[in-house]
Amino acid sequence: MTVHRPGTPRSPLTALLLAVCSLLTALVAVPASAADTPPRGTAHMGMGVAPHDGVHGTPGPGRAAQTEGVDVSSHQGNVAWTTLWNSGVRWAYTKATEGTYYTNPYFGQQYTGSYTVGMIRGAYHFATPDTTSGAAQANFFVDNGGGWSRDGRTLPGALDIEWNPYGDTCYGKTPGQMVSWIADFLNTYRARTGREAVIYTATSWWTQCTGDYAGFAGAHPLWIARYAATVGTLPAGWSYYTMWQYTSTGPTVGDHNHFNGALDRVVALANG
Repeated sequence: MTVHRPGTPRSPLTALLLAVCSLLTALVAVPASAADTPPRGTAHMGMGVAPHDGVHGTPGPGRAAQTEGVDVSSHQGNVAWTTLWNSGVRWAYTKATEGTYYTNPYFGQQYTGSYTVGMIRGAYHFATPDTTSGAAQANFFVDNGGGWSRDGRTLPGALDIEWNPYGDTCYGKTPGQMVSWIADFLNTYRARTGREAVIYTATSWWTQCTGDYAGFAGAHPLWIARYAATVGTLPAGWSYYTMWQYTSTGPTVGDHNHFNGALDRVVALANG
């Protein structure tokens, strides 16, 4: 066995191996949080639910007065809408925008495709309160697919407000600041469209980041995220949910939802 003694030059092979080892050590030393941060624009509805709240089963069959729906974004690509329709899905939301810097390149196929097969459809915005104001993001959303029309087939826009996949859970805001940001978005959306936006969130995030604020419950439909057999505790102020995202591993597209009512109630929400 070769022994390296002080003053003895290393062989080229030994020097190469040491250099490789040093490089590997440096790569391993990169903080996991930095390495795991996704690129801007890739966030989608519910991506934080399983990592933060866990998965605790799915609802049992035979729930009365529930209408199946899905939510999609660019990570699903072109969606097989006919397959979903044939499986009983009757409504869908498509991610339109994120912040004021991203529009979904698959929005046309997803938003129009769901409508073409007969579904009632809507658009959602993934909020990034640390990048621009609520008003700026609401305007960007409406200008890029998030509008509304009284055609009986278009749902009001949804604000996806949940864990920050790019950094601090609450986007660096205090509960009071977060409530103000959300109000800025909702007020601007109402001024632009005449409709109250749907709020998509999870109870645990809402409690942590808004201080469990109850002031939006009177006007805004709640879309709750919880991957479990029951919907669980709702955020303050809401006594019932309108929609429930109950899994991210459903057939065809992953994210599946129950509307809390029969199809005529979905139509009623669309009509305002």
